[in-house]
Amino acid sequence: MTTNPFEDENGTYLVLTNAEGQYSLWPEGIAVPDGWDVALSASSRAECLAHVEANWTDICPAGADA
Repeated sequence: MTTNPFEDENGTYLVLTNAEGQYSLWPEGIAVPDGWDVALSASSRAECLAHVEANWTDICPAGADA
């Protein structure tokens, strides 16, 4: 059975950000998509989630109208 790499509790992840200030957990070993930058290098899922929670304070995209 294949595990979805985006849902692996024991996996190693990156935290990505885009130009809109959005964040994403991304499995290590999968190419970072165009338009996204690494904000936190390879870490545990828990560490990545903590980083996102501490840094992504406004979930609205930067380009969204208020």
